Amino acid sequence: MEIRELQASMARLYEERDTRRGRDATFRWFTEEIGELAKAMRTGDRSNLEHEFGDVLAWLASLANVEGIDLETAVARYAQTCPRCGGAPCGCPFP
Repeated sequence: MEIRELQASMARLYEERDTRRGRDATFRWFTEEIGELAKAMRTGDRSNLEHEFGDVLAWLASLANVEGIDLETAVARYAQTCPRCGGAPCGCPFP
């Protein structure tokens, strides 16, 4: 599935609910899913980890829809090179 397809699917399935919920509540749901992903990473449960990655991606798409952001456009700057150093692979020094 392409990012645009995911975003369109999330809009078709949830846009009305997400719009009614609003940006702040949708953002809170998104951050809750990030917390669940962090927990799955700590436990090492691979099937749950896959599930939580999916949830985070789905809620990110929902949040982008609420904000009217096309995720493919938003992420395009990462398509070829590092947006900071211009390298491929990234040559930025670690902090």
